[in-house]
Amino acid sequence: MTASSQPPFEPSSQPSPEDQGTTLRALSPIYSALVREFVIEVAPCPISDDEGFATSADWVEEAAAWVEQIDAKIQVHQLRQFLQTTPLANEAALRHLLLHHLQKTAKSASDRDKTDFLLVQYFSLCAPSGLEDGDVDLDYVAQVLEPVLGPQPQEHPSWLSSLETITQSAARCHRLSEMLHSGVLEQGRKLKTQNAARYFEPAAMVAFARFSFMIRRIFFRLMHGDLNAIQDGLRELERRGVSNIDCRRAQFSAEEPVVRLRMICQSWKVMFHAEYSSGQPLRMLVDLRAAVDDALQNGARKNLLASAAAASANSGGGTQE
Repeated sequence: MTASSQPPFEPSSQPSPEDQGTTLRALSPIYSALVREFVIEVAPCPISDDEGFATSADWVEEAAAWVEQIDAKIQVHQLRQFLQTTPLANEAALRHLLLHHLQKTAKSASDRDKTDFLLVQYFSLCAPSGLEDGDVDLDYVAQVLEPVLGPQPQEHPSWLSSLETITQSAARCHRLSEMLHSGVLEQGRKLKTQNAARYFEPAAMVAFARFSFMIRRIFFRLMHGDLNAIQDGLRELERRGVSNIDCRRAQFSAEEPVVRLRMICQSWKVMFHAEYSSGQPLRMLVDLRAAVDDALQNGARKNLLASAAAASANSGGGTQE
């Protein structure tokens, strides 16, 4: 069933005990799995998946308190890691997770960051896989998110226009190091933080969801470009007979085997699947590409010097009597 065929949620309305009970039951498999995955110390789950189970006000209060305890302990990077690798994260589950966070009376910075991720994840799941960058405009994002945010006006707040400028700056980057050093991720976070009071306006959530989706897409494009460049470079070094290179700048050894580096790159393709940030593993990837580039350039430089020395020797030998 597509997102457009679902009736929209009304995040601003106060849910009835029956509706809240339905949402809590839908969340229980995910939250129970989160408890196991990250070894969270919390009381046993009070939520029954039996639809015939009576929903009293006391039960709803107890179940909601249990979910809130887990919310307070789960960080956004853990939620991101879990939801991008679990089969539980289907469209219905994401809708209920969003409804749960959007209907909170008091929303923390953590709730904002989780909502931001959930909106992008929901959009990614519902949007066609062959979607072109040019098709991802604000109106299209609003249309896909309508089942969770409701219908949106055609006009978008002017204070969000700088997000497009930041996105275009990211799109001009040719390698991951450029993106990480450009500050585009920090600029987006700063705008979100500075306008925290307005983030939960539906139009703002649409704009930030589009921004985060586009930045994620650009990031993965650059990351795969770096990984492919590293692997191509390592194959070229092997062809030249180079078996070890100096990778101390990437926190490896001064004589790191090329074969081992190729295996590490293969594992990184999986490891980087669920995260985009300026964390340590990404710095290692950027620095490893620089180390491979240096090894290729140093080898080429040595070949040029050797060729020049050989030519000079041959020329000098021909003039001696």
